[in-house]
Parts: sequence; structure tokens; C-alpha cells
Amino acid sequence: MDVRSVSLSDKIFEKIDDEPELRRLAEEMTKLMLYHKCALREVETKFRVLDDQLSMKRERNPISTIKTRLKSPMSIKEKLERLGLPVTLSSAEENLNDIAGIRVICAFTDDVYTLADCLLKQDDVKLIGVKDYIKAPKPNGYRSLHLIIEIPIFLIDQKKAVRVEVQLRTIAMENWANLEHRLRYKKNIPEEKLAVTADMLSECAEMSGMLDFKMQEIRKIIEDE
Repeated sequence: MDVRSVSLSDKIFEKIDDEPELRRLAEEMTKLMLYHKCALREVETKFRVLDDQLSMKRERNPISTIKTRLKSPMSIKEKLERLGLPVTLSSAEENLNDIAGIRVICAFTDDVYTLADCLLKQDDVKLIGVKDYIKAPKPNGYRSLHLIIEIPIFLIDQKKAVRVEVQLRTIAMENWANLEHRLRYKKNIPEEKLAVTADMLSECAEMSGMLDFKMQEIRKIIEDE
């Protein structure tokens, strides 16, 4: 699991011995990160169990890869400040849905929806929000199914509900998104080139979508046989 461990040596806590406010912030951030790290483990386990069960029915695994991500304390602090919100444990829990994120990469588009349906049928999973960028892609061509869910974690002395952002997409969608992300963060690109590359990226997204469609049709023919 690619989850960053949290320690009091994080940059935002450098002057912790001199600042009581930073000590409070450090303690709250440490709790916040622990809660979301536990939630990520719970959700990842759920998907791995679903993958095993579905593979018995279909003789193939619907999940290709699972990636997890935990926002750093610095990123959480900066986002809260950018939104004009207090930098506290309760503020982060109430207002940020993407502290913990898990990305599930599937072979085929219908696997995305099957896994999402199976996850949301579990009685300890609460759906908070959904954005389907597969049926309605973003203007730049980005496609993925986004879910915000809330699940319980069980600590020594309490049960706590924690939100996790879930992204489900195909291998083709993942490859396009990774390449688009790298290109988007290139610096000093002339405006005329940005316009051209935006159109080309959109075309590539369409081609990626067609690839998913064709591969799914081929799979159906083979499985029907």
C-alpha cells in the first residue's frame, strides 16, 4: 500500500517545541492521517475480496491494479487555508472528501460498474456522492467513475465513520490520464501549442474510449462461445 506514514517531523511541524498551536495541529493531523489510513485498508480489502469472488464466477480477475493515496499534512493544511476554513481535525473531516483516495484499475468498462455496484451494496458502505466521467467525460477527455463513500473504522475505544474517494477506471483510461497529467505540468508551453495539444488529447481520449468498447465486444464474443 502506497500510503505515506505521518510523523511529527513533517515540515509544518518544524517549530513544534516553540508553538503550542503547532503542537495541537500536529496531534490533530496525526489522528486524521491514522483514521484515513485505516479506512484505506478497509476499502482495499473490500475490493480484493470482490476481485477474488468475481474471478471464481468469470474465470478472470476484473481488477488489474489497486493504488492508494493519502494526502500529506501539508496538502491538507494548504487546502483548508485555500478554502478559507479553519485548520482543525473537525474542519478537515467535515469539508474534505479526498484525504484518502483509492484507484481501482479494471480490464473492461463493465467491470468498473460491476465493482461499484457490488461495493455499494455492502451494508457498511454509505454513498456520499458520485460523478460518472465515463458516461459524461470532462471537456479534456478525462474518463473515470468517482465515488465518495463513508465507511466505519473500529478503533480501540470507538467506531468512527471516515470518507474515502474511490476512482474506478479501465487500463486505457488510466494510461491516458497518466500521460495527460505529465503533459499538463510541463512549463513554458506557448499558448498556440496548448490549443493544439488540447485538441489532440481529446482525440486520444476518444480513441481510448473506442479501444475499451472494441475490447469489451471481443471479450463478449469469446465468452459467449
